[in-house]
Amino acid sequence: MVDAVKVNGGGVFIRNGREVVKETAGLSKEEAKKGTIAYGILEKHNSAPDMANLKVKFDCITSHDITYVGIIQTARASGLEKFPIPYVLTNCHNSLCAVGGTINEDDHVFGLSAAKKYGGIYVPPHQAVIHQYAREMLAGCGKMILGSDSHTRYGALGTMAMGEGGGELVKQLLEQTYDIAYPEVVAIYLDGEPAFGVGPQDVALALIGNLFKDGTVKNKVMEFIGPGVAKLSADFRIGIDVMTTETTCLSSIWETDESIREFYEIHGREAEYKELKPAETAYYDELVTVDLSAIKPMIAMPFHPSNTYTIEEVNANLSDVLAEAEKRAKVSFGDKVDFDLHGKIVDGKLLVDQGIIAGCAGGGFENLCAAADILKGADIGSNAFTMSVYPASMPIYAELVKNGAMSSFIEAGVVVKTCFCGPCFGAGDTPSNNALSIRHSTRNFPNREGSKVQQGQISSVALMDARSIAATAANKGILTPATDMDVEIGKYKYFFDKGIYDKRVYDSKGEAKADEKLILGPNIKDWPEMVALTDNLLLKVVSEIHDPVTTTDELIPSGETSSYRSNPLGLAEFTLSRKDPDYVGRAKEVRSYEEAREDGVSALEKMIEASAEVQAAVKTVSGKFGEIKWENTGIGSTIFAVKPGDGSAREQAASCQKVLGGWANIANEYATKRYRSNLINWGMLPFVIKKGDLPFKNLDYIFIPEIKKAVEEKAEEIKAYAVKDSSIEEFTLTLGSLTDDERKIILAGCLINYNKVRNCR
Repeated sequence: MVDAVKVNGGGVFIRNGREVVKETAGLSKEEAKKGTIAYGILEKHNSAPDMANLKVKFDCITSHDITYVGIIQTARASGLEKFPIPYVLTNCHNSLCAVGGTINEDDHVFGLSAAKKYGGIYVPPHQAVIHQYAREMLAGCGKMILGSDSHTRYGALGTMAMGEGGGELVKQLLEQTYDIAYPEVVAIYLDGEPAFGVGPQDVALALIGNLFKDGTVKNKVMEFIGPGVAKLSADFRIGIDVMTTETTCLSSIWETDESIREFYEIHGREAEYKELKPAETAYYDELVTVDLSAIKPMIAMPFHPSNTYTIEEVNANLSDVLAEAEKRAKVSFGDKVDFDLHGKIVDGKLLVDQGIIAGCAGGGFENLCAAADILKGADIGSNAFTMSVYPASMPIYAELVKNGAMSSFIEAGVVVKTCFCGPCFGAGDTPSNNALSIRHSTRNFPNREGSKVQQGQISSVALMDARSIAATAANKGILTPATDMDVEIGKYKYFFDKGIYDKRVYDSKGEAKADEKLILGPNIKDWPEMVALTDNLLLKVVSEIHDPVTTTDELIPSGETSSYRSNPLGLAEFTLSRKDPDYVGRAKEVRSYEEAREDGVSALEKMIEASAEVQAAVKTVSGKFGEIKWENTGIGSTIFAVKPGDGSAREQAASCQKVLGGWANIANEYATKRYRSNLINWGMLPFVIKKGDLPFKNLDYIFIPEIKKAVEEKAEEIKAYAVKDSSIEEFTLTLGSLTDDERKIILAGCLINYNKVRNCR
């Protein structure tokens, strides 16, 4: 296939969003950078005196039911009295209330009581997935939205949106700011028009496959411009946009036009539309060109959205592609499971076991209409292959009933389910052992489909577009691109019924009811007390991960564990359980020493005397630095990972380590800004060490003298010492760029402590 996505390799000036130019009438790069759409929106929301280091205030914030309890509990502990901006609490993750007894529904009851008490908006379970509700009811051209879900992306609707950990939302609730250096902006220049059977997931996977590995857009803004934009419907653009998260970009924004005006008109919010386009001359830090007409149906094989091929390539080189996926499994799982995809080859073709179209990426109106048309008059058969679809909102569901798409699905043998994100994070439609599922959803990380390697289970997901999933289903599970189907895909008018929400959604209209009682189920717990950073640290390495990338799913598993996210200590028991089952026990053992230290030095000294291992480490450190003063030397754990934090925004990937006694992470780099921010907001040091041989290994100790001073004085390099075999080896760590407030949060021990100090002034 012709390479449809090309990276320029440097910055460019673009005139009127269409023409790359060299002559700029004397306009400098710095001046021309102000011509991007992104600059204008960020400038409007920036409260800092300049644009170099932004202090952003968002128009509204959103959370779902595996994040909002922890966020509100954190904000309560920090003095929250009222939501100062619109805060939407959706319930689309912990919707299966059989999981964990009453605890999922207890969280929903808490959410409704919080919306009443603090003045929020509460969307009940099964009404809408978080991002579809935001598109339908919150987005607006030129607005900014912050969400506690990594796929918070509404750029196609002219809204700059970002997904972050809960700590960043807490800051907005406390009328603080989102602090970040001004990001680079990358032009995603679309040209051409998609072929029949090519959908938004195909374009998205082509982008991810080309941009993720080299970090082309990491922590940058993707700005979609070019003549190809006008060739795409609003739904098509939304389907591409939501997947930009998988490139590791910071945010996205698109030029807007009549199609977006019509979207707002359909949803009864035409006043939210305005035309957005670059200035006459705009400078972009990078240019990525996309020939939409050259894109073919794509597939991302296990175990990452960037592991992309055309379906045509897979079918032509089946054994080689499957062998590569099996090799990836070996890297992630070792010999824990026997992962076999070659057994899926039947008569030279790939026979998959399951098809799913769901959530914020797949469950849109046009996707489901197209899939229904492809399946019209066909059937999925009575063998092992199964298929389910999940409309993204009840208004979409209702319209699919009215236009006949639901009948096409049901008559073909497809199961239609409610608005639920479960298939995206391993809490719904978990396949059988060693099954392969094709999904129009967001991710295909290891275990993301719900299998449990620690129990000898393994299944896997390949990402595809709804159209090719329907084509595969029509062929009884034989992998088939939609471009091979001789069918007609219609264009359907969407009619949005806001009355569906009016009847069920609680909207406080911003009115807080201070006397309203928060309803806390037995699983909902407060955060444990956390101490401030000590002068020195003695850390034990309790997990060492050398995978090229470590996802947040591996740091804290998704699926049914999500039910425990309103219980900090309960959830922490699952930390790294699928990656390193020994982690929790090791971390808790180290934590017991810190707990003794906080109770009193004499209690700690008795514990040290009883442990030959700790005694030896202390003796080695004392030999170089003199006797350790435990009053100002904290004891904790740390993990090493090459590149941790890809994927979900879930702050629990950091907070679970913290409540187990973690003081730091050590990494060669962090996969995303949001994971690094989560570490900081929980008072953990985001150390970076240069690639190469590590001076320590798992279960070694590390002594870091004067770490508090180093943070306070903004030291560029931090001297640390690996303690092993009665020897001590010096090495260097760095902390990267930290704002003054981030330093204060780390020094205080966590964001909660930082705000308590502020409130006491």
